[in-house]
Amino acid sequence: MPLDVNAKSRYAQLETNREPFLRRARECSELTIPTLIPPEGHSSSTTYPTPFQSIGARAVNNLAAKMLMALLPPNSPFFRLVVDDFDLSMLQGEGQRGQVEEALSRIERTILSEIEIQNLRVPCYEALKLLLVSGNVLVHLPPFGGMRVFPLDRYVVQRDAMGNVLEIITKETVAPVMLDPETRALIGDVEDGPGSPEEEVDLYTYIYLDNDQQWLVRQEVAGVIIPTSMGMYPVGKLPFLALRFDRIESESFGRGLVEQYLGDLKSLEGLTRAIVEGAAAASKVLFMVRPNSTTKPRLIAKTSNGGIIQGDINDVGVLQLNKFNDFRVPLEMSRTITERLSYAFLLNSAVQRDAERVTAYEINLLASELEQSLGGVYSLLSQEFQLPLVRLLLQRTEEQGKMPPLPEGIVRPQIVTGVEALARSQDLNKLGQMLQMLQPLGPEAVLRELNVDDYIDRLAASLGIDTQGLIKTPEQKQAEMQQRMQQQQQQQMSEFMSKAGPEMVKQFGPKMYEQFTGESATPEAQN
Repeated sequence: MPLDVNAKSRYAQLETNREPFLRRARECSELTIPTLIPPEGHSSSTTYPTPFQSIGARAVNNLAAKMLMALLPPNSPFFRLVVDDFDLSMLQGEGQRGQVEEALSRIERTILSEIEIQNLRVPCYEALKLLLVSGNVLVHLPPFGGMRVFPLDRYVVQRDAMGNVLEIITKETVAPVMLDPETRALIGDVEDGPGSPEEEVDLYTYIYLDNDQQWLVRQEVAGVIIPTSMGMYPVGKLPFLALRFDRIESESFGRGLVEQYLGDLKSLEGLTRAIVEGAAAASKVLFMVRPNSTTKPRLIAKTSNGGIIQGDINDVGVLQLNKFNDFRVPLEMSRTITERLSYAFLLNSAVQRDAERVTAYEINLLASELEQSLGGVYSLLSQEFQLPLVRLLLQRTEEQGKMPPLPEGIVRPQIVTGVEALARSQDLNKLGQMLQMLQPLGPEAVLRELNVDDYIDRLAASLGIDTQGLIKTPEQKQAEMQQRMQQQQQQQMSEFMSKAGPEMVKQFGPKMYEQFTGESATPEAQN
């Protein structure tokens, strides 16, 4: 895209393509968390609507938290730096794999500490909530500082038919005092510039791919390009990540999970409102007194609880709604919809069935099935979020001098969470089931038929544990066996000589005893 293209006009062009997605996202946000995608023209004084049901907000918060734990697990690396055997042999030889793995492990721990220091989990949690509700979010990881999150109403994106990003434009509203003096001087004489220092202006950040070779970035205010903002990034190292929850063919924007269940949320909202308003009407207590009765309404109103008045009980009645059976229909329907949404958003109430006794195996099996339903989401986020995030953090720590430069094209990051974790979880469950099924055969049959070393290796792989230095090698086992055999032989020889030594001295004499055993005859043996 040439430099003469105005960022504001280009933003307006792409804004028309974003409009149906943004309108749908605001509708989803209104039924879940209204503040995620505010209404158009919002400000600090905007009054947001309050849903009658809370299942939408609870579902979004719960699933976003589970996805955060799956994508960025605490105290556990979500990626590994791997080197192919061929590349390793070309560099230092296969015998150096242990040292290489140890060095790469230190780099992995450095990246994890960088995530904790910059507190990246908080903006990532916000980004995941926006993904679930609107289906789109833009995150920016600058060279210094934390991560910024742009909701759908603050940016536009253009993709090709394969889903690759071609353009990104962000829009921010800032005060002129936030700009540097040179920029304020440039926009001071512009017709579209601010009329006063207090008047806010729109700051556009324009990112576009130049001939598939590099990313060019610049910022504009009031149609004026800020000279100090112009820069470039190599392909694959752009700090702006345009994420999608669900990929739609030939569309630049994605769809959210809430949109897929918008019908249930709308129905639940309507039913809950009817039940709440009906319950409020039914809870109103009104005493009615027959006209021209001997019982005075004023005495009823003034008499305290437990008091005594004169009157006829048949003169007083209570207004009743008599809609109990009618309320049962929306109540049962709302429970059914709540159960469906609980399954869709992996709420804990969907895992445990309503019964007196529920086994732990049943709960784990159902939870595993629900987690596997998000396999496609993990696949997309691992390619569009986790891998670029690792590359950017590696570049940042390398530029800050916290780690040495990695060989280009030799060491590559590999994601070990998400779909990879789901596959390992399946292998772990199957290995456990296999061992349980073999138990009726007896421990001797299991040890005779099962290759224990291979079983332990597969078990550690399914758990994601590095067995280097943890599991004994065949050479170590053989050396330990030989050492135990030697110790047994020495012990047997010592026991034999303690019993047969005196007889040998008597029969053969001390000299023959020393030649036979290699030890000098003790005085006790001679006597």
